[in-house]
Amino acid sequence: MKLELTDWDKDLPTEPNEEYQALVRTLNFTEGFGLLFARCSPAEGEQLIGKVKEDITNKNIEVLRLKQAVTNLYEIIDKLDNKEQIDILFITGLEHSFYEYEESKRLTGWNSRDIYSYSWKSVPPVLINLNQQRERFRNSFNICFVFFLPLFAIKYFIQRAPDFFDWRSGLFDFPIDAETLKQESSRILQNGDYEKYLTLTPEERTQQILAIQELIAADYQRTSSQAELLIKLGDLQLAGQDYKEAIASYDQALKFKPDDHQAWYNRGNALINLGRTEEAIASYDQALKFKPDLHQAWYNRGIALDDLGRTEEAIASYDQALKFKPDLHQAWYNRGIA
Repeated sequence: MKLELTDWDKDLPTEPNEEYQALVRTLNFTEGFGLLFARCSPAEGEQLIGKVKEDITNKNIEVLRLKQAVTNLYEIIDKLDNKEQIDILFITGLEHSFYEYEESKRLTGWNSRDIYSYSWKSVPPVLINLNQQRERFRNSFNICFVFFLPLFAIKYFIQRAPDFFDWRSGLFDFPIDAETLKQESSRILQNGDYEKYLTLTPEERTQQILAIQELIAADYQRTSSQAELLIKLGDLQLAGQDYKEAIASYDQALKFKPDDHQAWYNRGNALINLGRTEEAIASYDQALKFKPDLHQAWYNRGIALDDLGRTEEAIASYDQALKFKPDLHQAWYNRGIA
């Protein structure tokens, strides 16, 4: 689900303090309606909100935190009891409105050009609504709106809500700092595994995939962390049955970490699901080269050999699986069949 870079972010200042001061100046100078966008992680967005509230005390600042997908943002804002008193409204979480839609398009078989090029059929409902109601926003609300969004969501606006996005009076970039990058990368690496990924909803998987992609591409990211994150990305894609994408992620990881047995093993599983049995066996062989006692690889290798009619080799592979895990009943059963 990678979106290609556009030109908007090439000339943005990268010094966080300079960018923050530019944001504060714009907020101070804006009277009435305004439309600002800030690219940042959710955690950074919360930090920025707290800091702006400390530095701008002469304006009424409110926060609209969206926790789930929405269709009509205008109606939500119009129902705020104190909308007449709000000078600045920070809006976070609008990206939740994109996760489900991104997944639904993939499931209906759209190709990458349909998904990532701008056309009316590929616009999430909330963005159609914003495109259509931009004049109502300006005429109805005497508010400076600030959208805090991750990079993929900013690109959604650029590509699919140009009528609304073109009214912006500022676009600010707050790339993740080195320490936060390290913490977020460690959190994902520690908390995620393939079994857990199988329990996620499609929307939750999409959310994690996009988060990992941003971490992989972030400045200051270490090569070792890139490799591990690419493996997690492959595991998420494998769990979502995106087998070709998973193989591509494992291949990228193995360029950095060619001896990672788990990446070779899961790559083999993805290949099996695509019917590329010979390649899968080669991938399992690489996994076993670096971890000879990986019984799952011996077992799956046996199944693959069986599928090719190479029965004696399959039995030998099951024997190796049972050598390292004698109670693997599936291996005993398949061995008996062979």
